[in-house]
Amino acid sequence: MATLLRGLKRHVIDDSAHLPGQCIESLTAVVTVTDDGGSSGRLREEFQMLPPGDIRNCLVALSEDERLLARLFQYRFPGQGSVRGHSFGNLFLAALTGITGDFVEAIRLCSEVLATKGKIIPSTTADVTLVAELDDGFIVRGESKISAAGRRIQRIALDPPDCHPLPETLASIAEADLITLGPGSLFTSIIPNLLVNGITEAIAASHALKVYVCNLMTQPGETTGFSIADHVVTLLAALAPATLDAVIVNHGKISAAARARYRLEGARPLTGRSAIRRLKVPPPGIRVAADQFLVVDGHRIPVVTADLVEETEVVRHAPEKLAQVVLDVYTRRLPSSLPSTQRKANLRLVAR
Repeated sequence: MATLLRGLKRHVIDDSAHLPGQCIESLTAVVTVTDDGGSSGRLREEFQMLPPGDIRNCLVALSEDERLLARLFQYRFPGQGSVRGHSFGNLFLAALTGITGDFVEAIRLCSEVLATKGKIIPSTTADVTLVAELDDGFIVRGESKISAAGRRIQRIALDPPDCHPLPETLASIAEADLITLGPGSLFTSIIPNLLVNGITEAIAASHALKVYVCNLMTQPGETTGFSIADHVVTLLAALAPATLDAVIVNHGKISAAARARYRLEGARPLTGRSAIRRLKVPPPGIRVAADQFLVVDGHRIPVVTADLVEETEVVRHAPEKLAQVVLDVYTRRLPSSLPSTQRKANLRLVAR
């Protein structure tokens, strides 16, 4: 999700009355709190606080200036001492939580320091553990252990199950014009947010356009062997009673060298003509055509394809390209999906 936020923040405005075009009036990111590995896991266990890592990444992504302060927050301490492996941003959030006694307030203060172009909200303030049932019936507890199990995931749950979202999360969903899900780990990032009581019902009740951004690659240990359709069907099962209005899929080329490198890790592209053919839709094109859709349980979901790849050391979505496609889907490509009063350039957006 941080990649999408990094692109969307360039469209966030302070005074929507004076700027034309595709402008975001308010941007809210709802972030999962099930991480129990690495620096986040250590801080969570030592200080009985919510894991800060995913929150930190989103804060940095929305930072107005990603140079010195953002680099500082992402700095990870080397060596063999007690702070080895911790990022400065995680420790900063831990310190603010200790000072204020409130993780949500710590996020707000951190947002002020970084001058973020949006709001970050944890999906719940409950101390929850992610639990997975695998295809052999084995139960795995803990986000970090689920991917490492290396077997197909049948079901994901939160423990305790009776966790609740913050009121401002429900308010943001109710007021949103556009709700995006992904990109991100399907079972350990996106779906955990939907398991918090009341979230899917709030999304279903919202008049917002609901858009899923499919990953570029499968994720070893989570979605090995998954097609794009598998991702969508799995997400819809967790999203019920809400549904999707569009799916964004990459058709940009991933280099042979990158494909070979990822293949060694057990990951394969969710891209290209073969992926589109699996959806039984025509090859590339950003415009949503009448025959460019996926049908799930009788519901036709438009599939939007575009070149979204950015290759550096890793393969990831190009932030600005992805943000532009998301905004195009809202403002131009799917005009009939929303009441005319909501088809506007200045929108309120919730990313999950």
